[in-house]
Amino acid sequence: MFGKNPQQESSDDSWAGSRKEWQLIEKVVMANTAELKKQRRWGIVFKLLTFIYLFALLWLFISNSNIGGLVPEKTGGHTAIVDVRGLIAQSEPANADAIVTSLRNAVKHSDTRAVIVRINSGGGSPVQSAYVYDEIQRLRGLHEDIPIHAVIADTGASGAYYIASATENIYANGSSLVGSIGVTAASFGFEELIGKLGIERRSFASGEHKTFLDPFQPVDPEERVLFETLLDNVHQQFIADVREGRGDRLVTDNEKLFSGLVWTGAQALELGLVDGLKSTSELARELGYPNTVDFTLRQSPLQQFARNLGISVAETLVKLGATESIQLR
Repeated sequence: MFGKNPQQESSDDSWAGSRKEWQLIEKVVMANTAELKKQRRWGIVFKLLTFIYLFALLWLFISNSNIGGLVPEKTGGHTAIVDVRGLIAQSEPANADAIVTSLRNAVKHSDTRAVIVRINSGGGSPVQSAYVYDEIQRLRGLHEDIPIHAVIADTGASGAYYIASATENIYANGSSLVGSIGVTAASFGFEELIGKLGIERRSFASGEHKTFLDPFQPVDPEERVLFETLLDNVHQQFIADVREGRGDRLVTDNEKLFSGLVWTGAQALELGLVDGLKSTSELARELGYPNTVDFTLRQSPLQQFARNLGISVAETLVKLGATESIQLR
């Protein structure tokens, strides 16, 4: 009589339960809406940052010169620096075109008093190295008043030493690695592997030696002799140019001099492979022009960015697996 009837209590409980459910749904919807708004704001921010980054990259690509730094029109006299760094190859930063262009730009500058070819390379293509060697010799003949020297940092071996031998004098550090006057070519043989895997090699060629050094076929003894003769011919050209460049400074009675061995800078000095132990800055001071200007032709920012993404790594892997190359190392 004085209390609620059962039906009313049930209705109140049901309404309270429904109300809680709606409040919970409302909270979920509001939280989801807030999260979507937050994601949308961050999406706009990231898109804006991406746009700014790409715009800056494009601006650098368009406005930045290929030369290593800004070369002033007047310096009152300076020593020009041209770097030879890393693998010497047509597809690498240390390619003949880039090095030759850098050297030409250096000697053309009205205030260049000397040029230092700063080397840190273990070698590479004999053709690219020979191109640079010939150009240094030509520039020395055309600009006798501008001495061209070489300074070896960590390594100046094989094709890199080939280039250095064209300069007037070569300097190194006592711990530098110098020399390696030799030629090498290497690949792999997979003929047994494909046999175990049940793979049949099908090769069609016109010409007795067209499949020369095919890694999927056994090495033909005659072709081995032919290839070793070819390497020896390249080696003899290398030796002849080093002899021409270094002259009577070489200790030629050492039978290991042209064997492909590498020496420290201190040992190389005794063998006549280098003329002294000096750094780039020390040599520039001794030449009387301590102010140095970098004329090295650099890759564009876009090219550097692409290389950092690993494109060059993929290219190198393809080359290693698919081609045969001769290198001065």
